[in-house]
Amino acid sequence: MRDRKALLIVIFSGLIVLISMGVRQSLGLFLAPITGDLGIGRESFSLAMALHNLLFGLPLLGILADRYGARWILVLGGLFYGAGFLIVSALGSPGGLFLGIGVLTGLALSGSSYVVVLGAVAQVIAPARRSTVFGMVTAAGSFGMFALIPGAQWLLERYSWQGAFVALAGLVGLISLLGLGFPVRSAKRAGRVDASEGFDSLAVVLSKARTHSGYLLLVAGFFVCGFHVAFIATHMPAFLTDNGISGPVSATALSLIGIFNIFGSLAFGRLGDRYRKKYLLSLLYGLRAVVLSLFLLLPLTNTTAILFGGAIGFLWLATVPLTSGTVAQIFGSRYLSTLYGIVFLSHQIGAFFGVWLGGRIYDSTGSYTIVWLAAIALSVIATLIHLPITDQPYARTLQPQVAAETV
Repeated sequence: MRDRKALLIVIFSGLIVLISMGVRQSLGLFLAPITGDLGIGRESFSLAMALHNLLFGLPLLGILADRYGARWILVLGGLFYGAGFLIVSALGSPGGLFLGIGVLTGLALSGSSYVVVLGAVAQVIAPARRSTVFGMVTAAGSFGMFALIPGAQWLLERYSWQGAFVALAGLVGLISLLGLGFPVRSAKRAGRVDASEGFDSLAVVLSKARTHSGYLLLVAGFFVCGFHVAFIATHMPAFLTDNGISGPVSATALSLIGIFNIFGSLAFGRLGDRYRKKYLLSLLYGLRAVVLSLFLLLPLTNTTAILFGGAIGFLWLATVPLTSGTVAQIFGSRYLSTLYGIVFLSHQIGAFFGVWLGGRIYDSTGSYTIVWLAAIALSVIATLIHLPITDQPYARTLQPQVAAETV
């Protein structure tokens, strides 16, 4: 019975991130048509997306999920997501962008993506298998990017951006239905936390995390990941169009990020159960520096655009199972949604700057070159700062009389 419940939570988690992240990563397709239709600069759309990313990273809903369980957080996230798209479609104004995309979908994603679902998964999966299963759930989000971006492009071409948002609102509403399949209470409140992972209070764990050098370096490194993925997902379609690449090819390059990240997330998730995650993270960021550099140096053609999508896709969110897995390795699963949520906030602060600076610098210079160069420099920094991470579990207060229930 417990195996079955764990399997259902993993499956529902994969479907939720498939929808939430697949739809979210398609928003870059709407930059050019919305700004052109509304007669606004790219910075306005970028600033709405930057606010979206910042709210996406707030750890509040992760804290609530740790305390009360994931079910109602996910239900609320799906409702906010759909409402955000409907508002953008109905208002058709810069204010609608800030309210719909910036506020509502940002809050929706903070309650319907990796922070909440990985916390729920960690409570039903044994530590030795977590990195692999985290990689599987992350890969599901990547498949959503591959599967849903072409669909969003088709909706955009057939029904305009307003009609496309109405259709996407219906799709993200499914998140609320899937959320009902999660337990009403968290494992902590139900007395099912693994005793091997300790029983320190949240205040004690947060105090430890605040002074833990390895945790702080993970926070800093994930800023770089957020800068990369938000800038590329939002601005790459427009960048390719500016350089003569057609809309369908741009959408294909973006969707290939998703399909190749399936392989990257699974591969690095599996490797994370066998090798030290911090070294794998350094390798990942170093490879990003190489891929980004080649993309700038080589002539931009349909072929190089598609190759870049595949290459950066393999490295895209493979950081998630490794980073979240390292947090769980150090602090256990009991407060993973909270602790990973704080790390993820750093990711989204990086995303804020990646998205906003992309629009700001483009409107000022007519080019994205400065941002691409900044992304390469940040890759090199991230490669170096993961090497000295202390990743051993910290000493927790154990209470063996509490029964464990993991699979």
